[in-house]
Amino acid sequence: MKRYQQIAGQLNAWLFLVLVALLPFPQITLRYAFVLWLVSWLLEGRWLRRPQSIRKNKIVIPFLLFGLWYAWKALSVFWSPDHAAWAWQMERYMAFALLVPVGIWGVNNYYDWKKAGRVLMISCLCAVPFYLAVMTVLYYHPELIETLHLKGDWHLYLHPWHLFVADNISFIKHRLFLCSIELVGAMMAFMLYRKRPFILIPSLLVMLSVIPLTGSRQSILTVAAMMVVGLLMSLPRRYRWRYGVGILLLGVVLGGGLLKLHPRMQQFDFASIKQMREVSYEHDVRLNIYGCALQQPEDYLAYGLGAGQSTGYLMDIYREKGFDYYIVKQYHAHNQYLQELMEIGIPGLVFFFLAWLSIPICARKQDKRFALQFFTLFFLNMNTDCMFGMFDGIVLWAFGMVFLLIPQIEPTDALSPPSPVA
Repeated sequence: MKRYQQIAGQLNAWLFLVLVALLPFPQITLRYAFVLWLVSWLLEGRWLRRPQSIRKNKIVIPFLLFGLWYAWKALSVFWSPDHAAWAWQMERYMAFALLVPVGIWGVNNYYDWKKAGRVLMISCLCAVPFYLAVMTVLYYHPELIETLHLKGDWHLYLHPWHLFVADNISFIKHRLFLCSIELVGAMMAFMLYRKRPFILIPSLLVMLSVIPLTGSRQSILTVAAMMVVGLLMSLPRRYRWRYGVGILLLGVVLGGGLLKLHPRMQQFDFASIKQMREVSYEHDVRLNIYGCALQQPEDYLAYGLGAGQSTGYLMDIYREKGFDYYIVKQYHAHNQYLQELMEIGIPGLVFFFLAWLSIPICARKQDKRFALQFFTLFFLNMNTDCMFGMFDGIVLWAFGMVFLLIPQIEPTDALSPPSPVA
């Protein structure tokens, strides 16, 4: 039995590294890698171990809260008009329920945070030339676009190369998720090589180069915010309040200045935010989507429309407003908080907020920096996109949560013994 556990434990740890390595690449393989890793976790025999005390292991709490959020979504079947859409979202979001026992039982001794960090870092570094090479080939050989059945406004290949990359890379890997994963890779590089600048600086330059290339406005703000968090966490506790305001202002100036230089922000009319609910063709696409969603908030505030119902609800409003292009594109809410509010109402949104806030609160002392930066990344990105609308975001969340379970010690040769219940 012990030999079986050792083999299964090693297999499970290796499959986790495979999942981590695939994160920066197209999501077509992510779902299968995630399922294989989870099945191997079950085969490793974790269910035979008794759960650790929640009182001693606070990191279990975020897993339980995400499970409660998922359970509230499941209950919405009783008032969801479209059960097919409900089932589709529950299947897509199943990871939030399946990871609850992982959070309770934990991971085995073969998990090594340094090894996982290096794998993600190397994979992120390799992903940058990979995407640039693919986009270059498509730029000079647009006839391959139909052969590969890619979709999008590929006539833009007539524009300069950098604009072509920024406008079209999302059809291979959504730029917000690509930038988010590269940022997590940058976090790993800093954790591993902060005392070796000759490795750290070139790695950061390569990984962060995708942000200006993809033209992701949200990622610019996220970089500035994560820098603020990193600087604050680097200071001794007694100095954080003293210098915190200055560092925060530095982040605001840096993020705002970079956004001001962004071509897409120079055309943005900030005054239109005040008239968002009026919905106009002249407004930004996201503002129009938000305006459509906020037309009749009384429809969903109490308990929501039901899981998976927000897009269908928006389609009806697009039809009323004459936004035929939005219907063709099947535009979703483009805001995770707004989508949760529409689908599961205020009670469900409260569960959702509590789950996220518990991550930095319940993380171990040595994990606080990672937990805060991970929370910051999702907290900001969820303002402009549905981070769980694609499997990339779900697997990235799963990686972060499992990473917080890994003890920051060197792995041993044997599996750790079962932890007694306190």
